[in-house]
Amino acid sequence: MRNLVPFRDINVHASTSHYAFTSPSSPSAQTLVIERPSGDIRLNDGALLGAKRVSSIAGILGIVKLRLDKYIIVITKAQPMGRLKGHMVYRIMATEFLPLRERTLHDSDEDTYLTLLKTLLKTGPMYFSYSFDITNSFQRQSASNPSHALWQRADDRFFWNKFIQSDLIDFATGATSASGLRPHGVHQTGADPFILPVMFGMMRITTTRIKSTPLTFALITRRSRHRAGTRYLTRGIDEHGHVANFNETEQTVVLNDGTRGMGGEGAMQNGKVSGFDGQDMQVMSYVQTRGSVPVYWAEVSTLRYTPDLQIRGVETAVDAAKSHFDEQIRLYGDNYLVNLVNQRGREVKVKEAYEQLVRTLVSGPTESAQADFVTSEKIHIVEASQPNQKYDRLHYVYFDFHNETKGLRWHRAQLLLDQLKDGLVRGQYFRGVDMPGDSQGRLEVRARQTAVVRTNCMDCLDRTNVVQTMLARWTLTRQLTDIGILKPGEAADDDAAFKVLFRNIWADNADVVSRTYSGTGALKTDFTRTGERTRAGALQDLNNSLTRYVKNNFGDGPRQDAFDLFLGAFQPDSSGIGATQVFVDRRPILIQAIPYLLAGSFFLVLVSGLARSSPETTIWPLRLFSIICLVVGMWCFRFIYTHGVLYVNWPKLNTPRWANEGYQETMGAIRKDKFIGPFVARHERGASTARVSHLEEGKKRIQ
Repeated sequence: MRNLVPFRDINVHASTSHYAFTSPSSPSAQTLVIERPSGDIRLNDGALLGAKRVSSIAGILGIVKLRLDKYIIVITKAQPMGRLKGHMVYRIMATEFLPLRERTLHDSDEDTYLTLLKTLLKTGPMYFSYSFDITNSFQRQSASNPSHALWQRADDRFFWNKFIQSDLIDFATGATSASGLRPHGVHQTGADPFILPVMFGMMRITTTRIKSTPLTFALITRRSRHRAGTRYLTRGIDEHGHVANFNETEQTVVLNDGTRGMGGEGAMQNGKVSGFDGQDMQVMSYVQTRGSVPVYWAEVSTLRYTPDLQIRGVETAVDAAKSHFDEQIRLYGDNYLVNLVNQRGREVKVKEAYEQLVRTLVSGPTESAQADFVTSEKIHIVEASQPNQKYDRLHYVYFDFHNETKGLRWHRAQLLLDQLKDGLVRGQYFRGVDMPGDSQGRLEVRARQTAVVRTNCMDCLDRTNVVQTMLARWTLTRQLTDIGILKPGEAADDDAAFKVLFRNIWADNADVVSRTYSGTGALKTDFTRTGERTRAGALQDLNNSLTRYVKNNFGDGPRQDAFDLFLGAFQPDSSGIGATQVFVDRRPILIQAIPYLLAGSFFLVLVSGLARSSPETTIWPLRLFSIICLVVGMWCFRFIYTHGVLYVNWPKLNTPRWANEGYQETMGAIRKDKFIGPFVARHERGASTARVSHLEEGKKRIQ
């Protein structure tokens, strides 16, 4: 019988010629064999002799090819996170790399690649389930084909290890013929249970009560693997219609759950979860999305606190935006595009570009604006006058979040909710009830969500978190009122214990999404957790902002490289091994030395200032030395600040074009400098480390 779900237990057997993977709980299943060192894959009927059992693993994360070798990445430790409809969900806690070469070859780039991947896997929140498709919302699951293997049902956007699973997927689907012993194009169903789809994001499952009604409350945020990266290095849209920092967040309530708790207290009958107290299980979920403004734009780090903003002409992004919204409308229905950027200052250019794009896409655009005593444009709406084509399902809603909530007046975010209520009511939410007698535990759909709120600010983090939490709270109250748990006029957070739980889960979600993109927890989470802004929260925001500045300028390059390597945006080249090194710093030696001169100068000034001298000692030579060191240090500081683009830690694998342009322009100016130019030209060691591959930013920009 065909296994449609991954094996829960896998033993790894190793020999000098192969790795063999077997499932002890499925002795009749075929053995997956990966040959060493070629990486060829085949299935074997029964166990192989002569291989030594190495360990038991939770699953195969994938196979990655680096510069010198291929590595099988296996999951060695997984932590249970809770059950959804009886299916346990796990978080990856530890992994191991199994090299295909018996004798490991050493190369500085190979070591760096491995370090990048291991750091990402150690810090990245990744989840999986053996029997439940966590990459898809409950609504999409209800329309999926249960006769397909779990990995075939996975949402391509959130199947985070799909690239490193490509060898196994190609083998399973017959896309390649590794051994030459099977016909090309034949599906190898025996390989399906070894392919484990993994989701990157946030997962929280907890049992609770509202007005004495037991329920399971779950929050899942799925981060897209397309255009994934870090804060200032991935903005806007690419030519395929993928936007930066795209996340889908699904809030779920399960009633009459017969598997409450981590261990699952309910019964499982015929593969189907029984209801609680004999009642049918009900699932209600609500989906929101967030994603960068879908035009070509970038923020170029220069070591200044505020990066330089660059935006291409909106007309160049129309085709890419159409591709983006084609997918969004197909998956979610009507899109309410909530834009929270500032209407003044540098962010206004992003606001205007977004509005121009929407005017281009919808037919006969009509606009309306609301003003109040705070701002002249509290709310700005752009939508089609008479819907008659696909893109008329876009409804642009701008809300001046910054000015309306200034001075800790967070309650004024309710103005946006009031504007969206009609669309939220029409858009519904998903509701499904267990189908009696269905052996696969499928849901009978009672209601479908036909619209989604797509929220953004500049980062799609802090302001976006506040708004999404507000919309989730309102929708939850509506759901519980519709099924009779709450009476009209009551709210979900009237229950004090659940109110604390709800706020903390959403604040945790904000922190997870923020850390994966910006490197720190979210701002304004004191409001999300407590419902009010506090001085301690403001101080924590200041700390996070300063930490973001340091990480975004000096730490995001390697993090971006890790994303690109894991997701296949960069694939190491095995040609020219030893001749070229990707991670070597090829800036002129003098440019590299200036930060050390700065640190040394101020250290000597500090030491000389603290040094004690006897009365008969001549002081002026020491003071002169201190003045010289101070002047040198100030010159170094000014040089670094003026030419900051040279000292940002850019990605080495896929350096953005605008970073490469900035480097070349800055170096050109330095070479022309009468004082330092001759020294730089004399000691330059080759071209920049910047590698031009992503051309999405172009040269046509609105400054």
